[in-house]
Amino acid sequence: MHRRPLLLAPLALALPVRAQQRITLTVATAGDQNMVDYITDFLGPRFERAHPGVRVRAIGTGPGDAGSQRIKERLDAQKGQEATDVDVAVIHQFMAGEMVKAGMLARYRDAASTGSLVTRDTGRVALGQDVDGYVLPMFHSQTAIAYNPAIVRDPPQSFEALEAWVKANPGKFGYNGIRGGMSGVAFVFGWVGALAPNGAQLFSGPYDANAHAAWAPALARLKAFNANVVITPGNAGTLDALNRGEIAMGPVWVDMFYSWQAEGRLSPDLKLAILAPGMPGQPMYYVIPAHAAHADAARAFIEFSTSPAIQAEGIVKRFNWYPGIDAQHVRAFLSDADWNRLFRDVPPQVLAERGRQMPIAPYFREVQEAYEREVMN
Repeated sequence: MHRRPLLLAPLALALPVRAQQRITLTVATAGDQNMVDYITDFLGPRFERAHPGVRVRAIGTGPGDAGSQRIKERLDAQKGQEATDVDVAVIHQFMAGEMVKAGMLARYRDAASTGSLVTRDTGRVALGQDVDGYVLPMFHSQTAIAYNPAIVRDPPQSFEALEAWVKANPGKFGYNGIRGGMSGVAFVFGWVGALAPNGAQLFSGPYDANAHAAWAPALARLKAFNANVVITPGNAGTLDALNRGEIAMGPVWVDMFYSWQAEGRLSPDLKLAILAPGMPGQPMYYVIPAHAAHADAARAFIEFSTSPAIQAEGIVKRFNWYPGIDAQHVRAFLSDADWNRLFRDVPPQVLAERGRQMPIAPYFREVQEAYEREVMN
């Protein structure tokens, strides 16, 4: 395996003198405890070795959009101060758009050495909001259909094909609806996006308050579809049912799927596919507050964290996430086994074609409300 020279060495020289003095770089992250651990145990020590005099301090604000909301509230409470006590934040898509609109974030991507390594639309748009220049993705999390190839020898490649397969194989597909986990919610988004006449509008806008009227036929088909499926209790419930052989197919988070396989909790024979025209996923973003006390060091930290070597080792190998930067940039830093493990079933070109964002913010809520009203009743 040929390795490219690391992009990390020049970063220490890129910091001005004031940033090379002893400082504490505070990184606030939404998400589960593993996000805090990743910064504390992996990113922080490596960055500190490359940047003597800088200490990295991680603060966890909790999972989900609520964790990102707490970061926004923390910065809101410091309005009028010369500098905020957060230098780097890791937030979800919805809050990124809100914070850009509110003028709370610094535009740093154009000055970042790794800014050009991201070409996916998620680097420019977050749930319909323009965030171009203000964010770099930490990673991309993606949903896909997991299936047992011993039972499903020719897996469906589209939502229409899945609909026909489930009708012919009742009780062999399972998902959690819109409760208990986002894998089921993402499946519903993908279904409406694929089968509603205005489905593409969910993901790219513009918002139309009357758009839901056109979803009715797709939701009626989903209600009929549900009559032949197993409703699982959540993300983990779908994986458990697959592993026990109770179902042969179901939507999952790709990183969770591969982590369970690595831990021996899921059969290594199970495989993945992303249905056409696409299934949703979501990144988390590195951002810099507009009045960060250590903005230069913050940008260097993000450059370090989005460099190909760190993305390969930390994001791909440790967490089974798709990289935040474009996949081809990490290839030289992964063994064939590591690369094939993540991209065996869903090659980068398929991910690029069929990996979708979540719906824009108002549709995100309205599709779930429509599901409750028209599918669950």
